[in-house]
Amino acid sequence: MLRSGISAPEGTLRLDIDTGALKENWRVLNSLSGKASAGGAVKADCYGLGVDTCVPALREAGCRQFFVAHWSEVEAVSAHVPASQITVLHGPVTCAEAAYAQSLGTIPVINSVHQASLWLESGGGRCHVMFDSGINRLGLDQSELSSEVVSQLDIDVFMSHLACGDEENPMNSRQLELFQSAAEQLNHRRLSLSNSAGIGLGHDFAFDMTRPGLALYGGVPRPELSDHIRQVAYLKAALIQCRDLDTGDTVGYNATFTAPGPMRIGIVSLGYADGFLRSWAGNGTLYSGQSKLPLLGRVSMDMIAVDLAEAPNLSEGDWVSVPYDLPVAAQQSSLSQYELLTVLGQRLRP
Repeated sequence: MLRSGISAPEGTLRLDIDTGALKENWRVLNSLSGKASAGGAVKADCYGLGVDTCVPALREAGCRQFFVAHWSEVEAVSAHVPASQITVLHGPVTCAEAAYAQSLGTIPVINSVHQASLWLESGGGRCHVMFDSGINRLGLDQSELSSEVVSQLDIDVFMSHLACGDEENPMNSRQLELFQSAAEQLNHRRLSLSNSAGIGLGHDFAFDMTRPGLALYGGVPRPELSDHIRQVAYLKAALIQCRDLDTGDTVGYNATFTAPGPMRIGIVSLGYADGFLRSWAGNGTLYSGQSKLPLLGRVSMDMIAVDLAEAPNLSEGDWVSVPYDLPVAAQQSSLSQYELLTVLGQRLRP
């Protein structure tokens, strides 16, 4: 509230989160995991949809294991769940990070012999270990499993990560075999391999715990999940001006659209600063109810133009919908379903 005592007006952008759909997505993914329990990847502010909205909903649904990437993400998540239920995937790279984990009881993922040494030097205790079964990002390689340092770890979950889980790719079975073989070399309590796509691969990939992320928030990485996952994020933006064009008038930067005849257009308060990127141009369509509002010209930082031919009665202040069913939106925008969520700008954050 400003010093004048007048609250700021409602914005011209809206991101609505269907927490009921989010809860149901977790429940169905937990069920599809068979005997395994499903955790939840809540990194990157719950894939852009907001920790303060999503983590309580996941907790209420029954989720008890939460995964973030950075240590800086722990504080926000721990406002809603015990720190002991939070796992940091990047692990402790410095002594300060190891000490931070010890002070909170947060669980680190150990990805290297260096991290194993740091963790033991900080006092050790329960941790998870990542094995690189072929994606060549983070994780111990085969030769490091026999390290004396690694053998001293108190490993709760021994895990790996699929590289091609969203495809029919022989690498999936190769990673599965490597993971099973590696797991025999270290003492551990539980095993975890599957992300959202891995859950779609079936129970052979589930083990003791799955780690869904994208599918929680409405993404469909594999066709096996398409009948189960509900849309979670709904975007709306307001019209801030309507205008009439004559034949030959152009729209937007670089004049990439020219009016073929007289037409009415609307200027919408949405742009690439909000995560509606330029790749939408040429294919994007907004909606007013069932009426289609094709995108015209370039996407600007804060504005886009749409054709109002199917909704001529719209006026300034009216709301229009941005299609955000993730599989469909990915086809229209050429962005991945992951990007569609995580690029959402701060003005759209709930």
